[in-house]
Amino acid sequence: VQLQASGGGLVQAGGSLRLSCAASGNIFSIQNMAWYRQAPGKQRERLATITSGGSTYYADSVKGRFTISRDNVNSWVYLGMNSLLPEDTGVYYCNVDATRNRTYWGQGTLVTVSS
Repeated sequence: VQLQASGGGLVQAGGSLRLSCAASGNIFSIQNMAWYRQAPGKQRERLATITSGGSTYYADSVKGRFTISRDNVNSWVYLGMNSLLPEDTGVYYCNVDATRNRTYWGQGTLVTVSS
């Protein structure tokens, strides 16, 4: 599975962005889809997950502000981000878990939130 993320950029605090990630290749093996963030000097953290059935999980830091969704027909996963804070700055990665315990990462897209 190959993942291509897009949608990052520079936004002012309080603004919104929508990240997209397109999956290609063996898309029929995809199970969970997720977004992670790696802030400067910090470890990569999981922000949101959506299962193949549509159940979602959110980290406390983004709950109520971010929304994960997926398009199973076209194998896309999205992250809608509202009320952005400077601490949301980082490189955002899409991730998928596939059958046989395989996991795949996109290349990352940079989000910068200015105060």
